[in-house]
Amino acid sequence: MDTLLSVRARGITKCFGDVVALDGIDLDVAQGQIHGLVGPNGAGKTTLLGLLLGLAVADSGRLEILGTPVGRGLAAPDGVAGFVDGPGLYPSLTARQNLAALAALRGGDARTAGIDDVLDEVGLTDVADDRTRGFSLGMRQRLGLAAALLTRPRLLVLDEPANGLDPAGKRHVHGVLARLAADGTGVVLSSHRMDDLEALCSEVTILATGRVVFSGPLGKLAAESRELDYRLVTSDAEAARREAVDTAGIHVVDDAGARRGVEGLVVRALTPALDELVVRLVRAGIAVRELTPVVSPLEAAFLALTDQQEAVR
Repeated sequence: MDTLLSVRARGITKCFGDVVALDGIDLDVAQGQIHGLVGPNGAGKTTLLGLLLGLAVADSGRLEILGTPVGRGLAAPDGVAGFVDGPGLYPSLTARQNLAALAALRGGDARTAGIDDVLDEVGLTDVADDRTRGFSLGMRQRLGLAAALLTRPRLLVLDEPANGLDPAGKRHVHGVLARLAADGTGVVLSSHRMDDLEALCSEVTILATGRVVFSGPLGKLAAESRELDYRLVTSDAEAARREAVDTAGIHVVDDAGARRGVEGLVVRALTPALDELVVRLVRAGIAVRELTPVVSPLEAAFLALTDQQEAVR
């Protein structure tokens, strides 16, 4: 049985004068999936998000949203919501009034639009009657999410939704997005925060210079990555260093800590060699207290793939 798709794009191209913003983009986003969109500034992320929201039309290619073809003369279907470059708000209105105005613009009744429900869902009930001109960046982002949720979307398109959020606010928003995906909503999430994407997304697409340089599961991305640097903290730094030196495929990048009697050192390796090192440490009676990437697999792949794309221009 074929996977039901919220987004299916094939060969999407979009130009602004002589500038090619998107160059033959393919993208699949399954229903109930949180799909990350990554790329350096100018890679085409904002343009692609705009196409998904119906704010622009592709010059060529085929785009289907929620099973409906969209494009020139074909409007985006109902059930799509989100924001690009931050939510648009009326600063003189309260949070509740902003949502009521939006509901009215859509032809809805503010009394039955579910405003209180979405304010509660994003954690803004306590400030519902405060004017948004005094809102922090994180609060404005959460209100933008609430506005998108008013329509109970089947496809949610968000640009940096965790921007400006404190840890508690970010955890709250992550929970909202995870619940939406569990209920079948497709989510396309653009962010420069690799930790957010790794925490939320099952698949990612990496753009560089308007082209897709990777699209697929995070696990595949990690498997295709080159050697990564890992911080290793053990109960015996000097003994761990000796085991690392004697393990094939392990390169000690920074052992200054071990030489000073400090616990940590940095090693560079592929995953199989790292697994072997852990086995050797355990057999030697050395406790492994921390083993974490210095740079995450997603960030490492992002840097490698976008650098390669820049190099061939």
